[in-house]
Amino acid sequence: MRVTYLHQYFNTPEMAGGTRSYEMARRLVQAGHQVNMVTSWRDEGRRREWFETDEAGIRVHWLPVPYSNHMGYPERIRAFFRFAWGAARKAASLTADVVFATSTPLTIALPGVHAARRQKVPMVFEVRDLWPEVPIAMGALSNPIIRRGAHWLEGFAYRNAQQIVALSSGIAAGIIQTGVPGRLVSEIPNSCDLDFFYPDEKLGSDFRSEHNIPCEKILIVYTGTFGRVNDVSYMVYLAEALKNDKRFHFLSIGDGVEYEDVHKLAEDLGVLGRSITMLPRVPKSKITSVLAAADIATSFVAPIPELEANSANKFFDGLSAGCCFAVNHGGWQAETLKESGAGLQLDRDIVVARQQLQTLAEHPERLAQTKKAARKLAEERFSRDKLAVQLERVLVRARQDYARDAR
Repeated sequence: MRVTYLHQYFNTPEMAGGTRSYEMARRLVQAGHQVNMVTSWRDEGRRREWFETDEAGIRVHWLPVPYSNHMGYPERIRAFFRFAWGAARKAASLTADVVFATSTPLTIALPGVHAARRQKVPMVFEVRDLWPEVPIAMGALSNPIIRRGAHWLEGFAYRNAQQIVALSSGIAAGIIQTGVPGRLVSEIPNSCDLDFFYPDEKLGSDFRSEHNIPCEKILIVYTGTFGRVNDVSYMVYLAEALKNDKRFHFLSIGDGVEYEDVHKLAEDLGVLGRSITMLPRVPKSKITSVLAAADIATSFVAPIPELEANSANKFFDGLSAGCCFAVNHGGWQAETLKESGAGLQLDRDIVVARQQLQTLAEHPERLAQTKKAARKLAEERFSRDKLAVQLERVLVRARQDYARDAR
């Protein structure tokens, strides 16, 4: 099967950021399929035209379109449409049996539908976040005309998809609420790379030594984007609340539009270099040692209900590494952690959250059990290998259903 895979923000393990598309695509290649990845090259530089690379057997077509979390919303929207325009022509030129387009942004549906129509093949649409609900809730789409356009684009994507993949139960429910039949929606969450992230005491000890973090400390780690949705300041306030408790140390690694503000907050509260260490972003391949060193891995979001359906890569990476996992929000991840014993939901109230962590520290055997439960959860429910097979089945089914409908 020939798959044209569209993802504007495709990353390899040598790049910073999530690698779901890379991992799924290379598994499709290993299963005998041909994959053309159409994506963007986000770094500023001299490149202006399309170029190609081979990544683990995936033929990757890169269009230079600068993008970063530091951009304002108008700049981001321009980048979305610039890529959509170029990707439409490129994807339409690639012979395919199925087109697989993954959001965000929602504009990826435009080249996806165009390529599918030109090639006379089905499109499968993957929804990573509930757009436009999330940007509307964040205040990014305040113009009513733009809101209507975004809702139209959402409907356009769903109407033209043979199958839809949702990354969480909350996202699946949101799609079905728009009128999409449930039989067309498959829930395939972000997943765990069990051979890439794993408990490794030596690797973790070496990382702690390199960064002067004592081995006896309970290390609480955040890795990822410092964006408006991520509320990383929550971690700084936690570090401030626990600054006199010598059992804890906090570590954040990443970059984004909020990084400088979070860094300044840590300085102003007197915890930077004391109870919290802040490091710049690193390639995904370097996160292995970070999580091996961690006792508790975290994922935070701003207190907006629409964000609770997210399926953050960091959640699955932390589980794979055998970290106790902590979130500061409700939703399916919090419920999963409670049911499995793999972590905890921290209260929004910093005083209460401090008490939760101190209670956990007072019972080291409970922390150890939680870490084991995390790895077990990763292996039993979220193995990338197992979920890649599910995705392959969705793509095959879309092709079969399209051929049947065309007869």
